[in-house]
Amino acid sequence: MSSVALSAVLDKHIRRLCLDQFPCGKGSWRKDGGSEAEAVTEDTDALLDLLNCPHSPWHHDEPWSPQAAALQRVAVVEPERLDADFVCSYFRKLRIVDKDVSVVDNYLLKFCNLQELVLSANRISEISAENLPRTLKVLELRANQLCALGRLAISPPPRLQYLGLAANRLGSHRDVTLLTGKQWPELVCLDLSECDFREQRPLLKALGTLPCLRTLVLEGNPFTLAPSYPGFAVNALPRLSYLDAAWIAPEERHRYRGMANMSHLLVDWASATVRVGVMQGVPDPQDDDPDAPEFPVVSYSYVISYMFFSHQTTAYQEVVIGGPAKRQSQDQGAEPTQSLNKKSVKEIVVVNLADCGEDQTSSSCESRYNTSSQPWADCVDYGHVLTFVVRDLSSFKKFLHRGFFIFIEQEKILSWPAEVTDDSGQGATDKKGKKPKTTKDKRKKSVVELVADPPVTTVVASSHVSLRGLLGGYQKVDILCDFGSMHKDPPVEEASVTDENVSVDSKSKDDSKKKGNRAGFKKPGKGMRREESNADTPSHPETVTVELSVELKKWRHASEVAPLVPANS
Repeated sequence: MSSVALSAVLDKHIRRLCLDQFPCGKGSWRKDGGSEAEAVTEDTDALLDLLNCPHSPWHHDEPWSPQAAALQRVAVVEPERLDADFVCSYFRKLRIVDKDVSVVDNYLLKFCNLQELVLSANRISEISAENLPRTLKVLELRANQLCALGRLAISPPPRLQYLGLAANRLGSHRDVTLLTGKQWPELVCLDLSECDFREQRPLLKALGTLPCLRTLVLEGNPFTLAPSYPGFAVNALPRLSYLDAAWIAPEERHRYRGMANMSHLLVDWASATVRVGVMQGVPDPQDDDPDAPEFPVVSYSYVISYMFFSHQTTAYQEVVIGGPAKRQSQDQGAEPTQSLNKKSVKEIVVVNLADCGEDQTSSSCESRYNTSSQPWADCVDYGHVLTFVVRDLSSFKKFLHRGFFIFIEQEKILSWPAEVTDDSGQGATDKKGKKPKTTKDKRKKSVVELVADPPVTTVVASSHVSLRGLLGGYQKVDILCDFGSMHKDPPVEEASVTDENVSVDSKSKDDSKKKGNRAGFKKPGKGMRREESNADTPSHPETVTVELSVELKKWRHASEVAPLVPANS
């Protein structure tokens, strides 16, 4: 895609104002007293009405600058003042949003009185401070393609009070060193949300040098997923009034007091707890056919599985299942599927405990985790709790952004009677396959021992779970996963149809009444409609739902810091 300069977009917007055309500017349409008698002229008030009337074809809303409409009125009242320098110097605010701008050139310097510049949702990958007016107080660069501050931080506008850098690819060590009071002496509000800053200690140390900083937005960065955020930020920046659009109350600042002094104990890791609760709405899978054979005995159970973040590396996983930790070695080629089918009060998976250097090969992926298997019931409470401790916060952020899938798996088990033998080891039947004669006591009916086949697992429903709320500042998201209806439609019975009328066979009616849950239907044809034979048949099958929650661990008091730091950190 070719580059688009900011000067080209601004020039196009200014030309659309038609400052030298009717009803603006100098022209024969103006009543100046020297016009010929037969010329059609308009006085100034009439020309202004053409600009201000909402139904006028010359009235246009110009959202790119509040000075645009005012400049048109100046072109009507005092057209002699208009020249290139006057037009550019007239603007105080410019808003160029989603115009594919990729180059900010020195044409912007002509706007010598510009105070606010909004360039959100463009394709700007680099911007030089030398092309920005020195009068600028507000600079918004949200959702661009900035990957480094670089030239923007070299002699920026000295009076800049607001800097918006959200949703850019910033986060390097070099970017951190350029966010200090030396570059931004009067900065009051800074928006760094949804960037890629991973370490909060060096960043907060740099931001602490900004003497006028009062409002800071950091949510959406990888390090904000750690338990130490926002407590460490609140305590490390005592002059801050607002953090992530929320006012910092005195009692909140008191709770976090002293946390900044524990910075040597803080590590950038996240603790996420997944809870699976009640499942309901699954129809009874058992077949009520009275003619079904006695064997095999069919039973059904259900498992909830889900895909969650896992970091594959040369490390180990620590799984706590209602007791002491069990360490399992896990290499890069290990099977990513985790099957935890034992019911437990709490399960903990520590992901990527190894110290991963830059030269260490690692890959982030998703692994499958299961609840315990439970037999069918109208309402099944799994009570599943699984806690993940994650070190790769950047990859974990991407995982939370895209969410994960949750599945309902049905396990069908067929059980057969075991072979029965007598005490002597001989078979219990004779050569003809008949039972031998026994005494009265031996003829007593015994309990049949069943042998179960391996379960046949089928995924019967799935749903996507969104976790973007955790990136937006929420500590916990509660989701009621809706899988829709799993109800099977009853079979349709066809009735005999004649040319004169449509009737249902009496035998079909009797069968329909006996079956209870089935409805008799007339064969589609002219003037026909469906009939319901049973008033108890539900018109809307029950929706299958599963209760799910994902919660990030957050320290709410400085005293909580030390006990939760992993021993291997």
